[in-house]
Amino acid sequence: MSALREKVWRVIFGTDTPAGRLFDLVLIYGILLSVGVVVLDSVASLHARLGPWFFYTEWFFTLLFTLEYGLRIYSSRRPLRYVCSFFGLVDLISIIPSYLALLVTGANYLLVVRLIRVLRVFRVLKLVRYMEEASVLTRSLYLARRKILVFFTTVIVLSAVFGCLMFVVEGPEHGFSSIPKSIYWTIVTMTTVGYGDITPQTVLGQLIASVAMLLGYSIIAIPTGIITAELAGELSRSRAGRGCQHCGRAGHEADAHHCRHCGESLLAGD
Repeated sequence: MSALREKVWRVIFGTDTPAGRLFDLVLIYGILLSVGVVVLDSVASLHARLGPWFFYTEWFFTLLFTLEYGLRIYSSRRPLRYVCSFFGLVDLISIIPSYLALLVTGANYLLVVRLIRVLRVFRVLKLVRYMEEASVLTRSLYLARRKILVFFTTVIVLSAVFGCLMFVVEGPEHGFSSIPKSIYWTIVTMTTVGYGDITPQTVLGQLIASVAMLLGYSIIAIPTGIITAELAGELSRSRAGRGCQHCGRAGHEADAHHCRHCGESLLAGD
C-alpha cells in the first residue's frame, strides 16, 4: 500500500489519530444534517419557501458522501470486501437516490422520485459504525436469536388459534370476514395496540378477546427479559476481560483508563 493510501486509510478507517477522530466527527454531523434536510424538505410550507436551499444543500451532502465513498474504496485494503459489506452497501445507498432522481423524469413518475429521495434517510444507518455499544447489543441479539425465534413462533401460533376462533364465533357480519383478517385483529389485540377497526360483538367473542388481551400483557415482557439477560451477560463478559495488572481486580468498564480500586493504568494490560 502506498504512503498516500495508508495515510487516507488511517484518517477514514482509524480513530486513533486526531485527524481520524475529526473526520468521524465531521461525518457524523454531516449525516445528521443531511437527514434533517430530507425530513424538512418533505414539509410543503418549508419546501415552498426554502426549496432551492434544500436542493443545493442536499447536493452538497451527496457530493460529500460520494467523495467519502470513493476514498473508502481507494484506501481500503480489500476494496471488493468493503463494497459488499453492510456498511459499504449503506454508503452506496446513501448517495444513489440523488443520482437516480436525475434520471427519472416525467409527471407520471413524481411518486417514484419522491420514494427514491426519501431513501436518503437511510444515511442514518451510517451512524452505526460509530457506536461502540452497538456491537454489544448486536452480539446480545445474536446470542438470544433462538429464544426470540421460539417466542415469535409461539406468538404466531397463538395468533392463528385466536384468529380462527374469532372467525368462527364472530363471522363476517361483525367484520371478521376472513381468517387472515381475524389473525390481524388478534395480533393488534395481543400487542395491546387496539386500533378499534374490528371489534367483537358477541359475548363469547368478547370473552375470547379478553383472554387474548390478558395473554398479550403476559407475554409482552418476555422478549425484553430475554434480551436484557443476554445484554447483562455480554456486559459482564466484556468487563471480566479488563483486569488490573497491579491489584488483579476485574470488572472495569470498557472505556476505563485507570483501575477504580488502585488507580493504576489499565492501558498497559490491553
